[in-house]
Amino acid sequence: MPLTGEYEPSTSDWVREQVDTYEATAGREANTLRETGIPVVIVTSRGASSGKLRKFALMRVEHDGDYALVASMAGAPRNPSWYHNLVAEPLVMIQDGPEPHDFVTHIAEGDERARWWERAVTVFPPYAEYEKKTDRVIPVFVATPA
Repeated sequence: MPLTGEYEPSTSDWVREQVDTYEATAGREANTLRETGIPVVIVTSRGASSGKLRKFALMRVEHDGDYALVASMAGAPRNPSWYHNLVAEPLVMIQDGPEPHDFVTHIAEGDERARWWERAVTVFPPYAEYEKKTDRVIPVFVATPA
């Protein structure tokens, strides 16, 4: 069942502009992390506090139709705000191309996390540096089709 409700755009100009352009062009533009050329997906979640829909781009880490959503925040000491949204409401929409699809997320642990972490680092090698930079275990959510 798709997420519905009021959308509250990011307060960050570049995030808001990337999401808007990605959606307006059905994923043909703004589909990489800035100038890196590494593909991204657009994730829609429900705000844990506000209840409003939030959208953000994450690295595209896909395997057999499932996706990893890596809460790295570039190795910061705390989790990104969207982490709390997914803990509170595991239903998300992921747009990887022309239209979004519904997914259910869970936090990977143990061997599952190790497999997904390896896939994520293969796609985006800086994750390995982020892991060294922080004392926290960087959460990896696995999103499976709903």
